[in-house]
Amino acid sequence: MGRNVLALNAGQPDFDTPAHIKQAAIAAIQRGETKYTPVAGLRQLREAIVRKLERENGLKYAVQETIVGTGGKQVIANGILATVEPGDEVIIPAPYWVSYPELVSMCGGTPVILSASAADGYKVTPQQLESVITERTKWIILNSPSNPTGAVYTEQELRALAAVLLRHPHVWTMTDELYEHLIYTGEPAANLVAVEPSLRDRTLIVNGVSKAYAMTGWRIGYGAGPEHLIRAMDVIQSQVTTGACTISQWAAVEALDGDQSFLGEWREIFKQRRNIVLDSLREAPGIDCGNPDGAFYVFPSCAQLLGLKAPDGSTLETGQDFVRELLELEGVGLVGGAGFGAPANFRISYAASEQQLLEGCRRIVRFCKAITA
Repeated sequence: MGRNVLALNAGQPDFDTPAHIKQAAIAAIQRGETKYTPVAGLRQLREAIVRKLERENGLKYAVQETIVGTGGKQVIANGILATVEPGDEVIIPAPYWVSYPELVSMCGGTPVILSASAADGYKVTPQQLESVITERTKWIILNSPSNPTGAVYTEQELRALAAVLLRHPHVWTMTDELYEHLIYTGEPAANLVAVEPSLRDRTLIVNGVSKAYAMTGWRIGYGAGPEHLIRAMDVIQSQVTTGACTISQWAAVEALDGDQSFLGEWREIFKQRRNIVLDSLREAPGIDCGNPDGAFYVFPSCAQLLGLKAPDGSTLETGQDFVRELLELEGVGLVGGAGFGAPANFRISYAASEQQLLEGCRRIVRFCKAITA
């Protein structure tokens, strides 16, 4: 007999893809749009990306400065594969998305993990960044809003980081902006190139339709950057996957160009869910959780509970132990923080119904109250 497990670990919206986007995909099929596309993507989609960047971010890119990949992760991988050689260093603020250091290591590069503190909202400071840049530094990867922390860099904070980067012209920046429409402060997403246009020629902007438009399974990401970098990424992609799914690309055209009104409604729902989780976790002894400004995750610390005994008598050594014991005893599925570079933390996704979140948090609170010295 199966168990009643509440899965609060999904990194994808629980909403359905909007109807007008699905209809665009159906129309593409009916038109016979089922052949290969250029490796770098349909021109119509790349033009839609150009329009999106100007409309929403105030940035002007040419079509040849864009590329479409099979998800944002492929765009990130292409950028790293095209530039990182053995011995090169890539600065990765922690907590980080799990793939960043692995992709760097695959190329023989050295991930330089820069730990951001909870006190700083899990955002690196200019002083921290300056302290780790060397002559071997090739990239810094900035993820805002962040997976897993929900941290969002403000325009002022990006301006301060940009001042450091201006002093080191050999350092490139990769900005992972997949959650840019999920910010709860009322302020639009800040963009490094918009803040400091002189960094444009050494910045790769990574985005996609998966999170904002509930299109994770459609597998469409995109990038914008200097043409010579995009050409190199195109060559790499041509030997790996070639073009992304044609039907998905036509759906993405509609996602970027079509009705955007639902985004505000979804954002408000996510904000309400975030608040439910934060309010509930205040009742959990030993759990410390900040107030994230974006994405759909909270990233609590259970450091105060480490070294104590779970209800079954086992010792909690790391956040992974906390997550494992919680799953075993209470049937709540979370993600341990070790893979994100924060072993004393765990990630909760609030891309779930209010009922699921309330019940899941109730079980977390009950589990925490049963932990003993």
